[in-house]
Amino acid sequence: MAAPSSTYRLQIRAGFDLYAAADACDYLATLGVGAVYLSPLLPSAAGSDHGYDVVGFDRVDPARGSADGWTRLLAAARARGLGVVVDIVPNHTGVGTPAENPAWWDVLRLGQASEFAAWFDIDWASPSGRLLLPVLGDDFEPAQLVVEGDELRYFDNRFPIAPGTLGGEPAEVHGRQHYELVNHRRADAELNYRRFFAVSALAGLRVEDETVFDATHEQVARWLRESKVDGLRIDHPDGLADPLDYVTRLRALAGPDPWITVEKILEPGEHLPAGWPVAGTTGYDALAEVSSLFIDARQGPTLDRTYRELTGDQRSFAEHVQDGKRFVAEGILHAEVSRLARLAPDVQRAEQALTELLVAFPVYRSYLPVGAEHLATAIERARAARPDLADAIGALTARLSDPVHELCVRFQQTSGAVMAKGVEDTAYYRYSRFIALNEVGGDPSRFGGTVADFNAAQIYRWQHSPRGMTTLSTHDTKRGEDVRARLAVLSELPSEWARLAHQLMTAAPLPDPAFAYLLWQTFVGAGLLERDRMHAYAEKAMREAAVSTNWSDPDTAFEAAVHALVDRAYDDPAIYGALSAFIEQITAYGWTNSLSQKLVQLTMPGVPDVYQGTVRWDDSLVDPDNRRPVDFDSARVALDQLDSDVHAPPIDSTGLAKLWVISRTLRLRRDWPDLFDRYIPMTASGPAGDHAVAFDRGGAITVVTRLPVGLERAGGWAHTTLSIEGTATDVISGVRHTGEIALIDLLTDYPVALLVR
Repeated sequence: MAAPSSTYRLQIRAGFDLYAAADACDYLATLGVGAVYLSPLLPSAAGSDHGYDVVGFDRVDPARGSADGWTRLLAAARARGLGVVVDIVPNHTGVGTPAENPAWWDVLRLGQASEFAAWFDIDWASPSGRLLLPVLGDDFEPAQLVVEGDELRYFDNRFPIAPGTLGGEPAEVHGRQHYELVNHRRADAELNYRRFFAVSALAGLRVEDETVFDATHEQVARWLRESKVDGLRIDHPDGLADPLDYVTRLRALAGPDPWITVEKILEPGEHLPAGWPVAGTTGYDALAEVSSLFIDARQGPTLDRTYRELTGDQRSFAEHVQDGKRFVAEGILHAEVSRLARLAPDVQRAEQALTELLVAFPVYRSYLPVGAEHLATAIERARAARPDLADAIGALTARLSDPVHELCVRFQQTSGAVMAKGVEDTAYYRYSRFIALNEVGGDPSRFGGTVADFNAAQIYRWQHSPRGMTTLSTHDTKRGEDVRARLAVLSELPSEWARLAHQLMTAAPLPDPAFAYLLWQTFVGAGLLERDRMHAYAEKAMREAAVSTNWSDPDTAFEAAVHALVDRAYDDPAIYGALSAFIEQITAYGWTNSLSQKLVQLTMPGVPDVYQGTVRWDDSLVDPDNRRPVDFDSARVALDQLDSDVHAPPIDSTGLAKLWVISRTLRLRRDWPDLFDRYIPMTASGPAGDHAVAFDRGGAITVVTRLPVGLERAGGWAHTTLSIEGTATDVISGVRHTGEIALIDLLTDYPVALLVR
C-alpha cells in the first residue's frame, strides 16, 4: 500500500474552491508536502462549509469547483509532484433540504415503493407508520404550511406531495403523505430513521446493501478507476452496520495501491482491529500520545485540588462520562435507544437495560466477533450498577453477542454515537480539571505520561501501522495544537495558575464555576483573541455542556452572565491586566512546547498531517472556529522569505520559527524517506535527561525539549549529553555535531533539533 510522505489538509468550500486549492499546490509543494488532503468534494447541502452533508454521489460539487475545478486541481498537483487524498462520507447523507437530495425526495414522495427506499435506514414499522421529519418550530401554525404546485412548503423547507394526492388545505395534504412533519423536539424521542449522532439533517445510509454501496460510490469509483486519487480518508466508519465489510469492499474497489485511513477513535489501550485492509487511523491516538509528553504528570494532584476547591466538583472523569452518556442516551439519542428496545419486545425493561449497557460500554464500539471483551465488560458493569435489571440484561446477552442479529448490529452502531455525544460533546465541557487533556481520542483522567510510555507506543505503531496518519489538529479537535501546547505550561506552574484562577473567578463569578474554570483556561491557552470568536466559543461550549443552559432551551440569564464575563476579560482593567500578564509569562514556554510537539509528530512513525493554517502559531478553538479561511498568499510570501535566508528565524510572535521547523522537516521526509525506516528510542545522559525526548528513525534523529519551565528552574541543559554515531547535521540550525553532543550546544537557539547523519 503506497503512502504519501505527508499530507496537508485543505477545507474546500465555496469560498475556497478547487481552483483556489490548485493555486495553493505550488506553495504546498514548496513547503515539502507529499499530498494535498481534501475535505469532502461531493455535492453537499447549500451553504455547507464542511461538506459532510453530502446530497449527491455522481459528480463533484458545483459550489466547490465542479469537474473543471477538479481537473485543474489534479493538473496542478501532478505538476508539482503532489498526491491527492480525498475525504469520503459513507455513513450518511444530508436531508436538511430534501429537494437537494433526489433519493431522499423520492422516498418522501413514494414511501416504501420508492426505488431508493433501501438506501435509508428507516423504521417503517414504528408507531407513526410514516417517516417523521422534525422540522416544525415551537410557534408552528397550520397556516405556515403552503401548497405550491406539487410541493408542500414550510418557510425554506420543501417537501413533495405524493402522486394522486389532490390539492387542498395544508393539513389535508399533510395527512396523505408518507412522511409527517412534527415538532423539532420530537426528534430525540420519536425519530424513526437512523441519523448521524443527533443531527436529524443527516440520515444514515445502508451501504451494507451492495446496490446502495455502488450508487453512493459512483464518483469515488470513477476517481479510483481513472487513477485520479492516491488515497481516501473514511469518515465515521463506526456508524456503519459492518465496518470491516465496508473497508473490504472499498479496498476491492480501490485496488491494492491507494492509501486508505479511517476516522477511528481509539480509547487508551485499544487498537484498530487486525485484518482491516487500511493503513491505519487518522491520528487521534497519535495526538494523545504526543500531547501527554508535554504535561508534567507530577503536578496532577496539585491541579486536581485546585479544580476541586475552585469549582466544588468532586466527581471523577469516569463519573462525568457515565453522566454524559446517560444524559444523551435518555435525551437526544433516546429515539435510537427506543428503536433498539423494539427489537426485543419480549424482554421486560429492555430499554432500561440497553441504556445501562450503553452507559457502561468502555469503548466507542465493538466489531463482533472482534471486541467481545468490551461487551462482556459492559454487561458486568451494568449488572453491578443495576442488579434489578440483571434478568433483562441476561435475556439480551445472547442477541447482543450474535453478530448477525439485528439488535447486535444496531447496538454496535449506537454505542459509538452515545460515546461521542456523551463524552466528546458533553463530559469534555463539564469536567474542566485540565482542558488540554479534553481532546478527541484523549483521556482526561490520565494526567500526562512518560517518555517510556511514548516510546512503547511508537514501537507498536512502527510495527503495526507505520503508514497510519498522525496529527495534532483537525477540523474536529476541540482546540488547536498551539492552544494545547500553552495550556500544558500550566502543569508546570500549578501554584501560579491557582492564584490567577482564584483571582479571576472571584472577580467575575458565574453560578456554574466549573464552566467558568473552563473559560479562564481557554483565555490562557488561546490568548486574548478576537472578542467575537471568544463569544462564539463560549456560546457553543456552555450549550454543549448542557448544565446551566442548552441548545433547545437556552437560559438567557445564564448566557448573558457568560457573555458579560467574556467582555470583562477585555474591558475590566484588573482582569485584563492579570490575564494578559500571565499569558505573557507563559507564552515563550508555550512556543517551546509547540515546536517540540510538532517535530515529534512530524517525525514519529506514520504519515504526518498538517492541518491548514497551523504552520505558524494557531489560536483556533472548536469548529467552526478552526475552519476559518487561510491566507495562502501571505503564507507563500512568508515561506519565500524564509527560503531566501539560510538562518533560522527567531522564535517570536510571528510564528516563522514553526514554519521553519515544519518546512525543513517535511522536505526531509519527502526527499529522504529512507531516513525514516525504523524507530529506535534514545536517552540523554545527565541531570536534565528527563527533559529530552530523542529517537532515531534510521538516520534522522529527533531531539526535543519537554517541560521547559522545570528545565529552566533546574539550571538548563548543563552537563546533559546525547551520544550519536559519527557526524550529523541539524537541519533546523545547520550546525554539524559529532559523537557526544552537549544539549546546551544542540538546543541553544531552538528547543528542537533534527540531526541527519
